[in-house]
Amino acid sequence: MYKPTELETKISENIAVRKNIMKDKESGVINMKLYQKITAIVVATILVLMALLSFRIIPTGYTGVKSTFGQVKEDPVSPGITFKIPIVQSIQKVNNKQQDILFEEKIWAETSDRTTIFFEKITITYQISSDKSSWLVANVTDYKNSILTQATVASAIKSASKELVDVDATNRGKIEPLAQEKLQNILDGKYGEDTISINRVTISNIDFEETYNDAIAAKQNAQLAYEKAAIENKQKIEKAEAEAEAKKIRADAEAEANNKINESLSDEILTNKYYEKWDGKLPSVVGNSSVMLPSDIVS
Repeated sequence: MYKPTELETKISENIAVRKNIMKDKESGVINMKLYQKITAIVVATILVLMALLSFRIIPTGYTGVKSTFGQVKEDPVSPGITFKIPIVQSIQKVNNKQQDILFEEKIWAETSDRTTIFFEKITITYQISSDKSSWLVANVTDYKNSILTQATVASAIKSASKELVDVDATNRGKIEPLAQEKLQNILDGKYGEDTISINRVTISNIDFEETYNDAIAAKQNAQLAYEKAAIENKQKIEKAEAEAEAKKIRADAEAEANNKINESLSDEILTNKYYEKWDGKLPSVVGNSSVMLPSDIVS
């Protein structure tokens, strides 16, 4: 069997090494092309994302607050499409539409009559000024949840109630506008005028504490009983006065009739009446008397 010489073996090994080197070079070229393609795709994707992130749409009824590295720009961004630098700048939307916030908890207060009263389920309708959007974002922490709080509303309600008597404190036509005025004054003092507008205050439930309601019911019952008794007494008095008046009228009529009869009876008429009644007999007893006798009449 033929055995290659040492020289032939070395030559064969060199040829094999050269072939492997050639394969590695070809594989490297292929890998480089793939890497370049992937890199191009990644770069293109980043560029597209950067382009998309460079624009922000601000809807109608909102303003945008632009900040650069956390520094808020003073002028708010108007509704529409606006440009920003990705990563460097950000835009926060602020709602400038009319909004409602409901406070369901009871708020206890006093009237000017020092009567305890409570207000429940209060709806505040408010609106943030578009010109003040940037100021709010820059100066008020978590402004969405802090510009109107339970404590602020309670302060306004208590202040308004203290100025009204009992009957007016339960009158929504009086307590709601006054509470709106008080709340507006509080917000103006805290955030400045024309920053937040209070458009309406609506109170769903107003009532006094139970002991007061019981006292009012007892007072009303007593008043009704008093009025009923007064009406009955008045009716009795009117009836008695009517009866007395009727008696007086009858007495006056009888007296007037008697007067007319007396005025119409002359001596001649009385004598004729006497003769009409006399039976022709003389009385059996005659004496000094003022009674007229037939004998006197004859003489």
